[in-house]
Amino acid sequence: MAVTITAAAAQHVQKVLARRGKGAGLRVGVKTVGCAGFAYVLDYADEVGAEDLVYENHGVKVIVDKQALSIIDGTELDFIRDGLNERFSFKNPNVKDECGCGESFNV
Repeated sequence: MAVTITAAAAQHVQKVLARRGKGAGLRVGVKTVGCAGFAYVLDYADEVGAEDLVYENHGVKVIVDKQALSIIDGTELDFIRDGLNERFSFKNPNVKDECGCGESFNV
């Protein structure tokens, strides 16, 4: 499988990378936190490391550390605008449970 990005998310990432004036793509990972176990981590990557996997959708590279792939494999990343609010949204088929506040999940 892979980690994918929707057209809306790709457009947002392209705008941010253009404003930054540099960047190889969007780095997606996880960290151990919260009451449920994991939280997503997003960052703009300036380079691709030797241990990274790269998936390209809609002209944007999604860069994933090999160790995080087992947790987020199959995830679709979207960018949602709702009034004044904007956020990335994750559709991860591996999630078994989320904490009440929605900040962490387990697989």
